[in-house]
Amino acid sequence: MSTRTWGALWPRRRRTATGAAVTAAVAAAAVLLTGCGGDADKASVPEGWGTLETGSLSVGYPKGEGYAEQPAAERAKANAAVALKEEDGIRTGMVSVQLDFATGVHDAAGAAAAAGAGIGLGSTRKATDDVRLAGPEDAGEAREARRIDYDFTSDGQEDTPNRGTPMTGVLVAGVDSKGVPFVVRLNAVKDAVDAEDLDAFVGSITVK
Repeated sequence: MSTRTWGALWPRRRRTATGAAVTAAVAAAAVLLTGCGGDADKASVPEGWGTLETGSLSVGYPKGEGYAEQPAAERAKANAAVALKEEDGIRTGMVSVQLDFATGVHDAAGAAAAAGAGIGLGSTRKATDDVRLAGPEDAGEAREARRIDYDFTSDGQEDTPNRGTPMTGVLVAGVDSKGVPFVVRLNAVKDAVDAEDLDAFVGSITVK
């Protein structure tokens, strides 16, 4: 399995900087590293996005594209946080966080296996990759997670798109620094989110 990384390459300078130039270069490099989802204490959330906060992690959602955080009183008991996109009363997109969703899970592989089993019949897995999430250095292995990309069709229930509507999804599963398994999902009507948005979603996760 491959490991996806997040961030930008820092160009090598030909001249040796001194004094103020060195200070500026170090500061600029720090800003770049802060924006790297896999190499920073805090992940970078794209401009125009909101953030869902839970005890195990935080994750961005495309607020500027119509997603809104669901009040705790309205979301399903299994979800620790949710952001929905609704169009004419139909839920066309959903970001969700589930914590402590499986028993006997102690690492990213186990969390991904449990989460993957819940994708459902009729879904098609497109890729499974190891990812390194943003988080404090002392989070250790909690920063190691697994990403699964998949396609499925809507069942038309609970205000979702008409039955048979093509959908796409990505989930990231792991175990936080306190041993609590988590799974984060983004599901949406196919082609409503592109590969870049899915990558940005995964890169916006900070584990605690």
